[in-house]
Amino acid sequence: MTNQQTEKNLTVGDIGEQGILNEILPLLDAKDAGLGPGDDAGALRVAGGEVVVSVDTIVQDQDFRLVWPSGHEHKAYDIGWKSIAQNVSDINAMGGVPTGAVVSLSMPSDVTLSWAKEFARGIAGAITSLGADRLAILGGDLSRSSEISVTTTVLGECEHGKVLRNGAKLGDLLAVAGRLGSAGAGLALLDALHDSTSWNRAVLRLVEAQCKPVPPLESGPRAAQAGASAMMDISDGLLRDAGRLAKASRVSFELDRQALEVFAQRLEPAATLLKADPMEWVLRGGEDFGLLATFPAEAEIPEEFTVVGKVLRTTGRRSTIRLDGKQLDYRNGFDHFG
Repeated sequence: MTNQQTEKNLTVGDIGEQGILNEILPLLDAKDAGLGPGDDAGALRVAGGEVVVSVDTIVQDQDFRLVWPSGHEHKAYDIGWKSIAQNVSDINAMGGVPTGAVVSLSMPSDVTLSWAKEFARGIAGAITSLGADRLAILGGDLSRSSEISVTTTVLGECEHGKVLRNGAKLGDLLAVAGRLGSAGAGLALLDALHDSTSWNRAVLRLVEAQCKPVPPLESGPRAAQAGASAMMDISDGLLRDAGRLAKASRVSFELDRQALEVFAQRLEPAATLLKADPMEWVLRGGEDFGLLATFPAEAEIPEEFTVVGKVLRTTGRRSTIRLDGKQLDYRNGFDHFG
């Protein structure tokens, strides 16, 4: 029996916590991630100023399924990737650069060692492929649980000053960097009863947008440098997150349908297959982890941003989001407890 065959039959319960660490730490250290095995805490040098921090958890059967209704198997690599991607996105949304992370992985004892190693490779792959060159894995924790759960905490620095949600002003332009609706379309495909083996390349790209999101990491600092007045990442859908941004800034937004149609057109492969309206994914689909930012009208907006609306004065008690002159309900979107 080869080493690879042995690894596939070996479970994390067979080798214990130290055995797991012995296997996965070299995978994370392969890119000089700066992990210090054996220490009780990680240390990160800070030249001065503020450190921004974010934490997020993904849980089996809540945030992902090992096997989806479509039959698609969710790879361990992709789960590791997403655990990093969604957290560095939060740092990016502040205009920051991610510099350090700790990862806590809980899993049943019958999870295979090969699964755990692929998970670690996904973490390392995300750091490299997303361009998070300064991100070091500082440590973490392993625990046994009834399902797979990953909690990741990421630290970062804002070299151009941090951008908050509450700075949007009347006359500002509303702009988006990254994808809109792709991950939402991908989730709909995964949850559908269409056989995943029949998916074409265009459909698979949308599924990958859900399983391996690509936050535009250079865009956050570039937006901060360009004078963005407010910013956040789009994790729960354009409408829901625009509503949060509007509420924090005490303004309202008017969206531009023509600009949003460009994003909707990219979702046609899934819309045709599922007989769905792609604009619903653009407006309400979450987990693309793009950026939603407001800029003063005179600002030189970075070229990767698409202007999708403008800031209006709030006339009533509540901030509103309008499209084609119609007020939209922005309270509907992804909710962990919904």
